[in-house]
Amino acid sequence: MTIDVGSNAPDFTLPTDGGGSLTLSSLKGRKVIVYFYPKDDTPGCTKEACAFQAALPDFSGANAAIVGISKDDAKSHDKFKAKYNLNFTLVSDTDGTVCEAFGVWVEKVNYGKKYMGIERSTFLLDEQGVIAKIWRKVKVDGHSEDVLAAVTAL
Repeated sequence: MTIDVGSNAPDFTLPTDGGGSLTLSSLKGRKVIVYFYPKDDTPGCTKEACAFQAALPDFSGANAAIVGISKDDAKSHDKFKAKYNLNFTLVSDTDGTVCEAFGVWVEKVNYGKKYMGIERSTFLLDEQGVIAKIWRKVKVDGHSEDVLAAVTAL
């Protein structure tokens, strides 16, 4: 399945930090930023999460929810959120089903070694759950600002 702008976002129900669960379609009526990141508490992922946190009042003011997804378990998410005071939902996709559905589980190369991993990607959904914009191979610096500009333009 290919995910493109104009596609309905694949729905899912997955465990979250704090022992809860999230069904993506339950957020209809709001804009939703779904961002995929490789691993809790690593330098790039921490910088990205903290940038989204810093802009959270602006996202909330634009009626937008932020959902971060990695393959880390909910316990790892709890520690990550507590350490950096993150006030948005982190979802645990331990089996990679949602990563596959969004096309972010890809072959990567590091120092010549090939392996499978999450490609840092962000999806902006409109109020009906339709993908309005996609960022793939995200560079962290300035990314939250780019996403906020797209949210406010939507």
